[in-house]
Amino acid sequence: MFIDRKTELSALIRRFHSEKAELVILYGRRRVGKSELTDQFISQVGGIRLLAREESKHLQLKRISSELAGFFQDDYLLHAPFPDWDAFFVYLTKRGDKRVVIAIDEFPYLVQEDSSLPSLLQYYWDTALGKTHLYLILSGSSIGLVESQLMQYKSPLYGRRTGQILLKPFRFIDFYPYVNDLRTAIILYAIFGGTPAYCLIDEPFLDLEEIVCENLLMEDAFLYRDVEFVLRMELKEPRYYYSILLSIASGNTTIGLIANDCGLEKGLVSKYLATLADLQLIRRETPVLSGSVSRKGVYLLNDNLFSFWFRFVYPYRKEIEMGESKYVYRENIAPQLSQYIGRRFEEIILDVFYLFNSQGLFPVRFSDIGRWWYKEQEIDLVAVDPKSDTILFCECKWQDNVHVEKIVQSLKKKAVLVKWGTSYRKEIYCVIGRSCVPYQEDETIIFYDLDDLEKMIRACLNPV
Repeated sequence: MFIDRKTELSALIRRFHSEKAELVILYGRRRVGKSELTDQFISQVGGIRLLAREESKHLQLKRISSELAGFFQDDYLLHAPFPDWDAFFVYLTKRGDKRVVIAIDEFPYLVQEDSSLPSLLQYYWDTALGKTHLYLILSGSSIGLVESQLMQYKSPLYGRRTGQILLKPFRFIDFYPYVNDLRTAIILYAIFGGTPAYCLIDEPFLDLEEIVCENLLMEDAFLYRDVEFVLRMELKEPRYYYSILLSIASGNTTIGLIANDCGLEKGLVSKYLATLADLQLIRRETPVLSGSVSRKGVYLLNDNLFSFWFRFVYPYRKEIEMGESKYVYRENIAPQLSQYIGRRFEEIILDVFYLFNSQGLFPVRFSDIGRWWYKEQEIDLVAVDPKSDTILFCECKWQDNVHVEKIVQSLKKKAVLVKWGTSYRKEIYCVIGRSCVPYQEDETIIFYDLDDLEKMIRACLNPV
């Protein structure tokens, strides 16, 4: 199933209609949908996707020759495969008299077998391929390898690419239409995140215990080991990284806390955190309005499935492999699940607010929004509009019968600690809950339950 990716697909199509040769780098984590995006693009404009594999150079060239021979209906190439990569690039140059898309999937596998390949491509791009109508796509699942081999300054191909797309997991608002039920979508997204291969559950309306057990808590389940596969692909010393990711998932979000929990030196932890951030497995978050260099930053896992796996799967592998999946779910996951989803609920609402802001459905046309904290005080979301000197304070509760009045009173006490705007600034208080105890709204107090949010989301995604 292919959903969304409209922005990335339109970018690829737009470049197809240019008059020049294109060399596009498409990369992102395993399972994020690079191959599917490429296939969708090729289905519209024509072309071929060549899948590289971890095998000898001889077998790589033989298989690519066979696939190109079939695509171009070239009997000679079928019986006389490329002897080396030079012959491959010469062949592409001859076929580049017309617009043709050649996509090489998992290009780093070819480079690992022959490290001279980027230099060869540089030579042929500069002397021949760059003057053709060829549309070349190089893709890879190891973010670190793609950036080092193809995009960094020391790479032979530096400056040759005409475009790049870092394919990221779906945002919540991209995932929601697949389920089309807000409560179910929130729960599934909080657990499985936005990676297509993870979150596109075949039967999303099954019992939640069954969904989690079948997909995560069985030794033969697809997702039981996939997190490990991703980490092993990217990291050379996984044991230290595992310790750090497990620590963050357990609630240790500062360098000091992580170092103490893992028994590692702070300098070493900082180095590992930088690597994980480069791979987009974690992010550093600072209080809104404080600036990105604030010393109050905390580290959080970037992917909901990774958060769930390290918190609820990794610590109980022994029990899972003994066939006790239902016990693990009922004793260790179910009692904490609401709290776990609640933290992701804040991030989901942030994404929903970005959608509302773009459509003008929000009381504040904010220029900045995010979580705010100071010492022991925290506000789930603070949004500001400098043009109107307006600030909004929001609390998100993954609970039923949320008492709006009590939360608003608490927000007002914390609001005085948020230093922003003039002394005459307008303050708006917002409460989000699964359901809310009715309360009189005015221009400074608003509240939404899931029904309200769902109506507004559908209005944004399906405008009349």
